Amino acid sequence: MIRYLAIRNLAVIESVAVDFEQSFNILTGETGAGKSILVEAVGLLLGGRATQDLIRTGEDIATVEAIFETDDGSELIVRREITSQGRSRAFINGALATAAALKDLSNRLVELHGQHEHQQLLDPAQHLAMLDAWAGHDSLRADVAAAFATVRGLRDELDRLRMDDRERAARLDLVEFQLGELQKANLQAGEDETLGNERQLLRSADTIQRLCGESYAELYDGETAALVQLGHIWKRVGELAAIDPRFAPYLDARDAIKAQLEDLAFTLRVFVDGVDASPARLQHVEDRLALIERLKRKHGGTLEDAIAHRDRLAAEHRALTGGQSTVAEIEQQLADAGRKFLAVAMKLSASRRDAAPKFARRIEAELGELAMERTRFEVRLTTAESEGQWADAGIDAGELFLSPNVGEDLRPLAKIVSGGELSRVMLALKTLAAADAGPAKTLIFDEVDAGIGGRVATVVGQKLASLGDRFQVLCITHLPQIAACGRSHFLIEKKVVGRRTVTSVDRLEDEDRVTEIARMMGGSAAGEKALESARELLDTTKAKGESERRKPQKPGPQKPGPQKAQKAQSKTSRP
Repeated sequence: MIRYLAIRNLAVIESVAVDFEQSFNILTGETGAGKSILVEAVGLLLGGRATQDLIRTGEDIATVEAIFETDDGSELIVRREITSQGRSRAFINGALATAAALKDLSNRLVELHGQHEHQQLLDPAQHLAMLDAWAGHDSLRADVAAAFATVRGLRDELDRLRMDDRERAARLDLVEFQLGELQKANLQAGEDETLGNERQLLRSADTIQRLCGESYAELYDGETAALVQLGHIWKRVGELAAIDPRFAPYLDARDAIKAQLEDLAFTLRVFVDGVDASPARLQHVEDRLALIERLKRKHGGTLEDAIAHRDRLAAEHRALTGGQSTVAEIEQQLADAGRKFLAVAMKLSASRRDAAPKFARRIEAELGELAMERTRFEVRLTTAESEGQWADAGIDAGELFLSPNVGEDLRPLAKIVSGGELSRVMLALKTLAAADAGPAKTLIFDEVDAGIGGRVATVVGQKLASLGDRFQVLCITHLPQIAACGRSHFLIEKKVVGRRTVTSVDRLEDEDRVTEIARMMGGSAAGEKALESARELLDTTKAKGESERRKPQKPGPQKPGPQKAQKAQSKTSRP
């Protein structure tokens, strides 16, 4: 759960700090006010790509910081910095963190749902993964992917063995050249980020030394230093506390404040000693980064890609020069690997066929709560066991079919669904996906209301509010019906202050919220009738929400558990 979010110098945001509730949080504002920037800021904290064009014009650094509360009640403080030189640094609880660590947080703490996911829903290639995610097939899919990788590797090795001598020699020359270049470079994971941070320090060494030296002197060194002066102040506060006990709490905090300032002074002194300001070191770092960038461009685009390519080349070089295996041996290994792949792939396929109708019934139930009461939903699976159709996802292909209207045949989701129906199908899928999340999970919906309005918007708002009873939900919306369902409401406004555009975020209460709902209903020139309609909408929505929360929850069809899935798999695997 995101308890606190602070943004500084990001796009049009100069400085914003928001305390979110553990419920349904609504974010509204005019188009272009900067609502999506808040979502982008959270994305940066969770490992999103950082570029220098995100920095507010005229500033040197942008920062995003948040306090997350985890399932066990502990807190994580996450901070991301982006400099005008295009570098970024991340910190978790004050310690430097990698992009991979941030992405791990994303999987555990936040689910971000934007409009781009609607396009994924229209891609049948993504549908099988949705079923697998709901059915808990992660382990089985990993086994299938590993078995397929073995088959593919043996198939490639067999192709290499079947090369004629001239092809083999040409390939070996290329492999040895590229492998020699990469091995000589001795690339290390995360090296480019580490060196980039060091380069920033080295380029700013003079400034760092000056700032640290001046700060240390003013804080600690000399009769006029802050710590010395603070000692005199504490003496006087002690005398005041002896007269009036209201000063005693400040005196109690004396030791902690002194310790923090002394720690700061020590850090300032040690930090200067650790900065190597020599031009030779800076040149070495620049040269090394230039080499890394060249190899990244040549071998995949990222340092991880270049290292992975080096490892693949090393394996291929061993295969080309080993000479121990014959074509017959590899053919036998490939046949054995193919049988193992088919066994685990058929196990996954059987579990999918068991889970698909249960998944469909759950989606239908969720859609029924979203004003699509008589919708029929189906996952259609096709299985192909021929080797040419194998994939790392197994031997199945899957596609979602839908019939939103009574009497109409089921048709491919991607071909018949309207914008409003698509939004509700996506919300139904995300509701199911959130079912297994912990209470500290944050669900962020960026304009989930695309293509809907009227009664359907109210239903979607109530659904999001019910999610807010179990998780923290942040929702950006343009619809007053959804905004009225929020437990807390934040207005994002863009203003011109002086000669600069700034974005502000304010929590709305009482009449301010009525005014914003009225604006959403009737535009900026909304009059008394719009205000009255807004009050009525808020009152009606609140009363209906309280009534819904008092109703007993109906148990829905259950997601297949591990024991049921195992039983289905065992049954299918019998001869």
